[in-house]
Amino acid sequence: MPVESGESTIVALPGREAVRDLLGRPMRDLRISVMDRCNFRCPYCMPRETFHDRYRFLRTSERLDFEEIVRVARIGTQLGVRKVRVTGGEPLLRSGIAELIGELSSLDDMDDLALTTNGVLLAQHAAELKGNGLRRVTVSLDSLDPDVFLRMSGGFGGLEQVQDGIEAALDAGLEPVKVNAVVKRGVNDHTVLALLERFRGTPVHVRLIEYMDVGNRNAWRADEVVTSAELLGRIRERWPVTAVPGRVRGEVAQRYRYDDGAGELGFISSVSAPFCGDCSRARLSSEGVLYTCLFATEGLDLRSPLRAGATDEELVALMRGAWSRRSDRYSEMRDTERAATHPLRKVEMHYIGG
Repeated sequence: MPVESGESTIVALPGREAVRDLLGRPMRDLRISVMDRCNFRCPYCMPRETFHDRYRFLRTSERLDFEEIVRVARIGTQLGVRKVRVTGGEPLLRSGIAELIGELSSLDDMDDLALTTNGVLLAQHAAELKGNGLRRVTVSLDSLDPDVFLRMSGGFGGLEQVQDGIEAALDAGLEPVKVNAVVKRGVNDHTVLALLERFRGTPVHVRLIEYMDVGNRNAWRADEVVTSAELLGRIRERWPVTAVPGRVRGEVAQRYRYDDGAGELGFISSVSAPFCGDCSRARLSSEGVLYTCLFATEGLDLRSPLRAGATDEELVALMRGAWSRRSDRYSEMRDTERAATHPLRKVEMHYIGG
């Protein structure tokens, strides 16, 4: 249903209402961070010099508990959410994570339930996660070169464990597995073809992500971005690939298939080809703040009303109001925002996932 810019509307769906924002975008995806901590210190997300041993992460009591998380997700489905992705930090650090997956998988009107992880702990959890209803998994893996992996993970090892985790996910039936690689010029871009080669002919789809200015602490520079167009050119010198249409509106990755039938790869081009116009993703931080953009500067506190005894109707109204006022399109305005006298102070990615 078309919606003119500047208006928000509620569109009736069977059994629920789908809220739309000021640009006519529905809330279809909810990304839930269950843990602000991580066992890596990737420089583009949690640089080690900032997130050191003395850094104060959230206390257990400050994070939403599973009952609260499931309640927010259930209310999200009443507003049109069809897909939930569990993220971190590193979600597999959260004790009892398979129990949460089981509870989320039982929600009505849910079309997809996925999890994003760095993969180090995946081998020991994959089968239980699948058994409890997880449908898909995405593994962050920036390079197969041990030295580059060490640098990109902030000095932590675990490359073998990550690869074991991918195999365990495939064995558990969580396929196709997606592998996300953030590509940074002069750091890991020379290892991209080797990463693709490793997973050609397997049910693993590598997605190459342009290095983004997430948060405020990764010292992002535009000249360190390797655009998807440049990577595609390099790849086509090695293997012919053909673009394929997206499955659904709002899909973030531009998909390609190898012409020789060896599988699929994708590109996430937030810098060079922003997809704000179709973005349908809301993000819930581990302490219960709802954000309407990966690059948001503020969000809606849901933890306080949850713990103050708010009714479902009151929570629906809060979430509907936040989304219906949404006009975020940071990636389309990146150059203007970064040139401002007082640049935006964005939420850090480890609080809300990627």
